Amino acid sequence: QMQLVESGGGLVQSGDSLRLSCVASGLRISTLTMAWFRQAPGLEREFVAAIAWATSDTQYADSVKGRFTASRVNAENTVYLQMNGLKPEDTAVYSCAARHGPLQITNDYDYWGRGTQVTVSA
Repeated sequence: QMQLVESGGGLVQSGDSLRLSCVASGLRISTLTMAWFRQAPGLEREFVAAIAWATSDTQYADSVKGRFTASRVNAENTVYLQMNGLKPEDTAVYSCAARHGPLQITNDYDYWGRGTQVTVSA
């Protein structure tokens, strides 16, 4: 059974940066597509970023492109989400997810973390 534990969230001001971490256990992330999703209050969960398992190609939501960078360190079994230029509309619970197979931007992931809160004040 795979477990994903996120950390690094917090309360920041508009324009600040945060780096989220997701530490995996139970399975090696080197064979998994890893992704970040977020959910704001009253809204559906939305795709943020993903890294393909075979090529490490990345894909981003248009709303974060150019500001967020997803990365993975297989030796640490950890994925990161570097978030720069944060905006109030980035406020959400950010969750890490993993799946067997190719990169997807839908919720079709096999494993999910509980998330970490990111709050951006104006």
